[in-house]
Amino acid sequence: MALACAALVVCSCEAGSQAKGTNAGPEPVPVVVATAERRDVPVDIIAVGTVEPFTTVSVRSHVEGELSEVNAEEGQQVDPGDLLFVIDPRPFRAELDQAQANLARDLAQAEYANLEERRVGQLAERRIASKEELDQSRSKAAALAATVKADRAAVETAQLRLDYCSIKSPIAGRLGEVLVRSGNLVKENDTVLAVINQIKPAYVQFSVPEARLQEIRDRMAAGTLAVTADPLGPAPPVTGELRFVDNAVDATTGTVALKALFENRDERLWPGQFATVVLTIATQKDAVTVPAHAVEAGQSGPYVYVVGADDHVESRPVEVGIATGEDVVIASGVAPGERVVTEGQIRLAPGLPVVVKQDAGVRPAATGAPG
Repeated sequence: MALACAALVVCSCEAGSQAKGTNAGPEPVPVVVATAERRDVPVDIIAVGTVEPFTTVSVRSHVEGELSEVNAEEGQQVDPGDLLFVIDPRPFRAELDQAQANLARDLAQAEYANLEERRVGQLAERRIASKEELDQSRSKAAALAATVKADRAAVETAQLRLDYCSIKSPIAGRLGEVLVRSGNLVKENDTVLAVINQIKPAYVQFSVPEARLQEIRDRMAAGTLAVTADPLGPAPPVTGELRFVDNAVDATTGTVALKALFENRDERLWPGQFATVVLTIATQKDAVTVPAHAVEAGQSGPYVYVVGADDHVESRPVEVGIATGEDVVIASGVAPGERVVTEGQIRLAPGLPVVVKQDAGVRPAATGAPG
């Protein structure tokens, strides 16, 4: 009798435990959620660009001679008219002196020829001098006048060659390596003495897929397109504007080359440097965004898990728009203010309860629609 009572008590306890487990339901799944937000999202094209100087000048000598002075320091900022190099001016000063002496001699002869022409003319009027003598005097005066004109041109040329001995900067920019030192012989229009790059402002060249060409051209026709360039470094990106679209598509790569102009006052952009370029071609107003890793890929398309007010999840199909950095635009399927699961989806199924570990929120929109 005692054994039967004990068995009855044990069975009653086991049945109670099973009933209690059935009524409790599944354990809540720990998840991280973020709130869908409505905001304006820029429509961007991201590319890698190369910094180019606004203007490049190779400094050469216009005369041949010995380089006697180097007044430029490598890497210095130069302005138009700054003296950079000096060619030994003594041979050219001698040429100028000779040309001036020839001019003075021929001017004197021309003046005498003019006096002689007037004198012979007066004698011819009184029939003392012949017509032949008059013609000879006029011809001599005209020849010497032409000689004087040639002498003046020779003086100007000699003066110009002497001026060329002082090599000055034609533009404002940054001087590169000095390639020739004092004492070397430089040739006329052949030897490169240095290279000057004007980098304030500066260009950044980049390429975009040809499929975006018409959209870019339409936007350019409507107004200025903003471009940001982010070279390596902790400083924030610099802002410029699109200035150039190439007149042909590269058939090899299927891309078209573009150039953006930047003021570059702080010289953050350096010629030859690579930079991440973001071309903003439009702004999508009042877009709903969620973190990109909230979107899962299913057999019927992308979907997200939405957490309801009762902390149970619902699988919601969505239409995904452009990417904005770490977030994506949801064209349909999620409303602003709804909570979506960003971590823990692998253990979820529709209708399961969840417990929120933390709210990840939605980060501010970053630029970036893949080109």
